[in-house]
Amino acid sequence: MITREALMLLENSLTFTKQVNRQYSDEFAKTGGKIGNTLNIRVPAQYTVNSGPNLSVENFTETQVPLVVNQQKHIDVQFSSQELTLSIQDFSERVLAPQIVQLANQIDSDGLAQYVNVYNSVGTPGTANTTTAAYLQAGVLLDINATPRDITKRNMVLHPQGQADAISGFSTFFNDQTEVGKQYINGTMGRALGFKWSMDQNVNSQTVGPLGGSPVVNGANQTGSSLVTNGWTASAAVRLNQGDIFTIAGVYSVNPLNKFSTGKLQQFVVTAQTSSDGSGNATIPISPAIVTSGAAQNVTASPANSAALTVVGAANSTTPQSLAFHRDAFTLATVDLEDVSKYGAWGAVVSDKQLGVSMRVARQYAISTDTIPMRIDVLYGWLTTRPQMACRVQGSNS
Repeated sequence: MITREALMLLENSLTFTKQVNRQYSDEFAKTGGKIGNTLNIRVPAQYTVNSGPNLSVENFTETQVPLVVNQQKHIDVQFSSQELTLSIQDFSERVLAPQIVQLANQIDSDGLAQYVNVYNSVGTPGTANTTTAAYLQAGVLLDINATPRDITKRNMVLHPQGQADAISGFSTFFNDQTEVGKQYINGTMGRALGFKWSMDQNVNSQTVGPLGGSPVVNGANQTGSSLVTNGWTASAAVRLNQGDIFTIAGVYSVNPLNKFSTGKLQQFVVTAQTSSDGSGNATIPISPAIVTSGAAQNVTASPANSAALTVVGAANSTTPQSLAFHRDAFTLATVDLEDVSKYGAWGAVVSDKQLGVSMRVARQYAISTDTIPMRIDVLYGWLTTRPQMACRVQGSNS
């Protein structure tokens, strides 16, 4: 009963996590999940449309991306035998709820840290979004990346100041009186502009690297997941942080279905901290990889030699990274932990495939103090499954 109550409280306390693809895996249910277990998540295959009467067969290649289940988080509490005699409702309110809220915040925080894998970005760092422009542009970027237009699965998660800016700036723009009433009463956005809106205080912030110099592409016809550049300040120092976003002059994104240019520069995210050498050279690891042809084509052309790089945000500036995303952009996977009741402890493992979460509660009795220490554990992993279906919304933190 305690474990099922804790699982229900966790579901109700989640914000960001509640909006993503959640998968409970029973692959490890018999032996118990062990830290380091990896689940393979399928990503839909891409194809090329051919012309004319001749057959041009493509091999079916289903991509799988690994999701490492390596986050074991738990809340530990101790209570007396007298407290254990409370009804489950009282026990839930007095003992469980405060603990579960903390655990839910940690899971949400770990999930929102996935923003570093998202390369689409709208808004201006440091400028409050008090009009609909940035949010509508976020919808545009999802559309041109072939994201399904399902408002029940498209979400906008804002940091607290971002939500306040949005509501104060354009709450009167909408004619849906039900949603306007919710905004007035609850101080939240509800459903608007093609998204289901929510606020999460765990939204992460990105600090742009020190930058320096006038960086350009060093060498034409580059493709793949790294970019050779020069023109940085000539010293062996960090220039870009993981999660920084930049564009390359002349390199435009294409629609993933028809391969037409979107007319927008392709945005790239830095996947690891990058430093320049003593001559101002730097090789930047990037996502997405530059692909100029075939079913996976994502840009109009490879960058030209000496094409300029433009980084989003000023050097050393810090900006909250609110997120617009489809449910399938991110995946949370949980697996069963070992059932310790067979080792002499009292406990239970409860999983819910519909919720996509597995949880373990274990307790023991200390006869010397008449107390019962208890721990609540969740073993999980996060993955940015389809980053093209997400977009950062840059704004102001004050």
